[in-house]
Amino acid sequence: MANPRLKIIPLGGLGEIGKNMMMMEYENDIIIIDVGLMFPEEEMLGIDLVIPDISYLLEKQEKIRGIVITHGHEDHIGALPYLLPQLNVPVYSTKLTNGLISVKLKERRALSGAKLKVVPPGGQVTLGKFKIEFFPVCHSIPDAAGLIIYTPVGTIVHSGDFKLDYTPVSGKPTDLSRLAQLGAQGILLLLSDSTYAALPGYTPSERVIGETLNHIMADTPGRVIVTTFSSLVSRVQQVIDSAAKHQRRVFIVGRSMSDTTRMALELGYLNAPDGILARIDELKGMPRNKIVFVTTDSQGEPTSALVRIANRDHRQVHIIRGDTVVISATPIPGNESLINRTIDSLFKQGAQVLYSQVAQVHVHGHGSQEELKLLLNLVKPRFFMPIHGEYRHLSLHAKLAQSVGMLKDDIFVMEDGDILELNPQAAKITGKITSGNVYVDGMSVGDIGSVVLRNRRMLARDGIVVVIIAVNRQTGKLVGRPDIVSRGFVDTRESKDMLDESRDLVARTLDHSGSRPAEWSFTNTKVRDILNKFYYEQTKRRPMVLPFMVKV
Repeated sequence: MANPRLKIIPLGGLGEIGKNMMMMEYENDIIIIDVGLMFPEEEMLGIDLVIPDISYLLEKQEKIRGIVITHGHEDHIGALPYLLPQLNVPVYSTKLTNGLISVKLKERRALSGAKLKVVPPGGQVTLGKFKIEFFPVCHSIPDAAGLIIYTPVGTIVHSGDFKLDYTPVSGKPTDLSRLAQLGAQGILLLLSDSTYAALPGYTPSERVIGETLNHIMADTPGRVIVTTFSSLVSRVQQVIDSAAKHQRRVFIVGRSMSDTTRMALELGYLNAPDGILARIDELKGMPRNKIVFVTTDSQGEPTSALVRIANRDHRQVHIIRGDTVVISATPIPGNESLINRTIDSLFKQGAQVLYSQVAQVHVHGHGSQEELKLLLNLVKPRFFMPIHGEYRHLSLHAKLAQSVGMLKDDIFVMEDGDILELNPQAAKITGKITSGNVYVDGMSVGDIGSVVLRNRRMLARDGIVVVIIAVNRQTGKLVGRPDIVSRGFVDTRESKDMLDESRDLVARTLDHSGSRPAEWSFTNTKVRDILNKFYYEQTKRRPMVLPFMVKV
């Protein structure tokens, strides 16, 4: 391929759901699209969040012209508070997205010094050799945008997260006429959302949820508790509308939900009739059939409001028999068991729980197969790269593209770190950069590596044994029998004999190690080896063995 070429490198979001981040590089200019986070998988013990690895970008920092954000969901903006202070470049987004980014940065105290710029739908911004146009798409959040990126090698369309809902609750429908116009002019590459590439047919309209909520508010004798993502502004609007229709008042519970609602009201993305939003201190003495709570989080995270309510641990809200809980969200893959436990706990306390398997209380925000095919047919790209999804979603999306007539060689199913190089005539994958996960654990970002996680898994699986060896300070000889303490390995009472035997074993080994006391590192390794072998023979388990020496 002759120079110069455009490089496209996904740093996250391909091969996983979440942490979406894409970079484009042409000569001396780099732009970044989305900076998302991912919730940890079950084997990532103790990890709070997962964010993309930006080591490649840090090496080329002076080339980065800006970050462009498609919409305000966590998996597109969630890593900004952690990565923006390192990159220190302007961030371009629509008005509501910009508001959500400010709320996020404020939470992490990363707002000062951030350069946040608002771009209207249909607006354009020039970053180095790239000219970017934001076009409206319909998603489960207002102000979502797709991107038309004019580059020196050709025009690229990035769909963002989208669906084709012709009757959206808030925001505009996806701008199909603009896409058709572009398709007629010739598009070099389409990057399109694959999250629901496995689902046949069309995604239902948000309207159906409004109808379901109306029925629930009308027919429920008790309180209604609706839980959803804090950024799902249109769902909050539907709850407010239904509550107003049935003379119920709405209580917003939880900090992130309160912050987002306040910001959306200020910017005019939420409309609430006077007196409908109530403060929590007005709850006392209000009839139950006049109350609606809106709370965040339907992903089963231990700290979330819903889980605390389910575990009778919430300061302000407790389940009362006859309450109806509406879970208006799809579980993030890998979180299903946490959510099922929460639902069970709510049922046990006498609540009626409605979730997507039993009632139409949620519509996801992504196009299904027919919508994805329609986009491909409208845009008619020369090359196609499925984005946003696990590998199977990307592969199924590639098959859809073939079904509408694209050639297999013009479709690129990629993984994080792969480099796609394009010129007007050709495209090919030319290599790979390092791009892994960076783990956020409490206050530390990136300090937890795979070794720590492996140790945590080992501790979780087989427990720990601590061997306390007392030696004489002068002679270095053993004083008495070593002490052994175990946690998470065996029941100390039941396995007393085995632990006693292992104490004798250590004592014998150390007594026979010659007249001169050995180096501590040698003793340490020897004790570990002997106990590892002994415990494995006895239990077929491998606890972590930690010897400690105390000089007396």
